[in-house]
Order: sequence, then C-alpha cells, then structure tokens
Amino acid sequence: MSDTPFGFGLPPEEPEDGDEGKKKDPAGGGQGSGGQGGNPFGANPFGFGVPGMGGQGGADNPFAAMFGSMNPTDLGAAFQQLGQMLSYEGGPVNWDMAKQIARQVVAQGTADGVKDASVGPAEKSAVEEAVRLADLWLDQATSLPSGANTSVAWSRAEWVEATLPAWKELVDPVAERVGTAMGDVLPQEMQAMAGPLIGMMRSMGGAMFGQQIGQAIGALAGEVVGSTDVGLPLGPAGRAALLPLNVSAFGKDLGVPADEVRLYLALREAAHQRLFAHVPWLRAHLFGAVESYARGIKVDTSKLEEAVSQLDPTHPEQLQEALQSGMFQPQDTPEQKASLARLETALALVEGWVDAVVHEAAKTRLTSADALRETLRRRRASGGPAEQTFATLIGLELRPRRLRDASRLWASLTDARGVDGRDALWEHPDMLPTATDLDDPDGFVHREHLDFSELDKMLGEAARGDAPEDGDDAK
Repeated sequence: MSDTPFGFGLPPEEPEDGDEGKKKDPAGGGQGSGGQGGNPFGANPFGFGVPGMGGQGGADNPFAAMFGSMNPTDLGAAFQQLGQMLSYEGGPVNWDMAKQIARQVVAQGTADGVKDASVGPAEKSAVEEAVRLADLWLDQATSLPSGANTSVAWSRAEWVEATLPAWKELVDPVAERVGTAMGDVLPQEMQAMAGPLIGMMRSMGGAMFGQQIGQAIGALAGEVVGSTDVGLPLGPAGRAALLPLNVSAFGKDLGVPADEVRLYLALREAAHQRLFAHVPWLRAHLFGAVESYARGIKVDTSKLEEAVSQLDPTHPEQLQEALQSGMFQPQDTPEQKASLARLETALALVEGWVDAVVHEAAKTRLTSADALRETLRRRRASGGPAEQTFATLIGLELRPRRLRDASRLWASLTDARGVDGRDALWEHPDMLPTATDLDDPDGFVHREHLDFSELDKMLGEAARGDAPEDGDDAK
C-alpha cells in the first residue's frame, strides 16, 4: 500500500520545460511524485488506472488487463457502476443501489437457488384465512386486541420494497459513522484542502454500503417468512404478512402438514402485530436501543483504507469480502455494554412474549405445536446466513440471546397473574422485566408492581396545563 491514503499521490510538479514534459508523457502532463500528469489525485486513484495514462499499467492494471477481453456491454456496465458510486450525493447509504441489488438477488434466486415468483390467488386466500383464524385463537391467549388491519401474501420482491424504510432507519446511524471515518482517515493537513476528495470518498462509502446492504436484504428476503422475523416491525403498521414461497421452504423437511405450518407462522405474525399496535412506545424503544448501540460502534480505519485502496468496480465481490471481514467493533465501555444489554433484553422480551402467547393459543389446537415451537426457537436464536451477514456488516446481531428465559418468565406471569395481569406490564417500559429479572423470574413474578397509567395521565395533564374549572378550587 502506498504511503498516501487510498493510493492517492500528490499533484505532479510542473516541469521547467513544458515541451520536455510533453515528451515524457504523451498523455498530457509530466510524471510527478506519486502521481500522473493530468490526474490531480495521483497515478492510481482507488487502486486502478486508466489505459494510456501510465502509472500502474499493463498486468498491474486491472482495467488495462481486462479491456482486451471485455465486450462493450460489460465495459459500459463497469463504468456505469463507477459513475453511480462517484455521483451519489444522498445519505450515508445509496438506497437506490441497495434496492436495485436486492431486487436482482431475489429475481435471480442467487441466495438459495430459488427464483422469486408472483403470489397467486390461491396463496393469497390461504394466507388471509390463516391470519383470520390466528386472530380468533389469539383473542383467548392475550388481552391485546387484533393489530392486523389487513393481511397480505408477499413475494420476496414485495418484502424488499415494504421493509426498506425500516432498514434505512436501522442502518443509516452505523453507515454515517463510516462516512465520517472515510474523511478522518486522511491526514489532518490534507483534510482542509481535500473537500471534493472527501465528498467523493463518502459517495463511494455510500455505494459500498448500498451494494452490501442490498445483497444482505436480498438474501434475507429468501429466509424470512413474515414481516417481523427479526423481532422488529419491518413492514407497514397493521399489515400482517407472510411469504408463501418461504413458508413452503420452511416447512419442506419438517414432516408437518403445510396448513399447520402456515397457521403457526400466521399466529406468530399476528401476535407481533398486536404487540406493536397496542404498545405505542415499543417501536421507538427498540429502534432507539439500536441507534444507541450504533453510536458506540467504532470503525477499523485500517480495514476501511485497505478496502478503498483496492477498490475495483468491475469486481463488486471484493467489496463484499472487505466489508464482511468485519470493520465494525463495539467499544468496550460501560455505556456500550448497557446499550447492548438494553437491546438484547428488549428483543428477548418481545420474542419471549410472542413465543408464550402463540404456544398458549396453539398447544391444544395444533398437533405439531411443540415441534414447530422448538424449530422456531432454534432458528431465531441462531439466525440465518443473512442475519449473520448483517451482524458482520453493521456490527450488530438482532438476536434474542435469552429467548427461553423470557418465554418462561411470561408463562410464569400468566400462571400467577392471568392474561390481563401479564399483558398490563406493557403499559410502561419501566414496568417490564430487566436482564436481572430474567435471572430470577420467580422474584419478579411475585413482586409488587406500580401502576404507571395514572401517573402518566397526571403528567400528561400537567404538560397540557390543565386546571380545575372552579376558580376557587384552583386557588
């Protein structure tokens, strides 16, 4: 790697004799220190050169080596990709590129070998019926009313489109740190005069993230069975969704009738929808925990510099390998540990409640309820390949490590306080169990808990400036 960041050289010095400079460099400029004439950023920006411009030509120049064998279509695509990378001026992630790549992944079936397909009328009807029946069964297992205004059967491409806004909210805080780091990698003395260069590098960072996030979302679209698989509300509010293609793949080797598999997964989707619809603070609580954790992530700038210096737009898989090598590391601070514990506990409580409620609704109605429950528990605890990709890519695992502990606690609460008493704990975040409570569920179950509803009402009235109507009473 060169001494200058990302392989950029210093601008060439003008030769004393302009004609002599032309003789040395027919491309239009003298050979300078680490740079090529006519190129203000040096001979080898981003680790590749352009034929006829000197620098790293011939065998050392991937573009020069490839031009002889690339047809015009491939060459045009390569330059188009490079143009997209350098011209992007949006946020920290090029989401247009992410969506395009995710759609390509699901269309080609590159994640699992199964190409996406439109959902037919029979599949739509089956999903609607499963969600309708699931909601009826859940009415007896939870005091929270239905949260699904509609039920939909999505193709993988439709899942990609519907969940992109949520992914943007999750990923942007981490990607923003990369954009900042790409400028910080430059020496301090260069940053003041390298404004356009920093902007260009950040554009590349947005494109790099867009490519890899698109690949991961496309792969995840081949694994998920609904809109809440990762424990977060990724789809539009009030819309219970299943992916028939993935539901079929999930149940393929389980030896369970397809309608039971569909109904059990519909129970989980509908239970999530109830929780997120009727616990208004929960979504912000979860996404806030993710953002808090993201603020404490640091970027390995040495890996970032290496990834950018070796950038070759004709080989995007190199970017994937670089980013998946793990350039994000959580800071080992008390604040970061607290953020991680808060996030993991929140995810475990959500998934544990859903697990307990769905089991209560299904155990006497579905002969395969226990087997499906265990399969989902293992799947959720380990995460699929795409979830692991996200963990490496943004430094965050969206897995409830204490799912079984949380499920046991919610079941114990049901036995001790009934359905209403259990679900009442969702009225306020301070009423929920903590990570310590998961260690001692019996202590939490039999502890007296405050009712925050009246306190919240009083605080709300105070904030609005409400006062008694009778003036004498007010005095």
